[in-house]
Amino acid sequence: MTIKILGSGCANCEKLESLAKQAVSELGIQATFEKVKDIDKILDYGIARTPGLVIDEVVKSSGRIPTVEQIKTFIQESM
Repeated sequence: MTIKILGSGCANCEKLESLAKQAVSELGIQATFEKVKDIDKILDYGIARTPGLVIDEVVKSSGRIPTVEQIKTFIQESM
């Protein structure tokens, strides 16, 4: 599983990455994390507002920080 955090590296992006790593840890699964900071690549995902959360190339969230429980649901839906 590949989890991408889309954004410039702002505080919200860092928070989303931290919560996503916590969700992965709580689920006991393996995931690769990538940060996507290039605005053109972010726009390719159709994201207008960051931070964005992409799991296995599917946009799960943008413009907000989902809770750990929401992220865990996104991950489980992608398995």
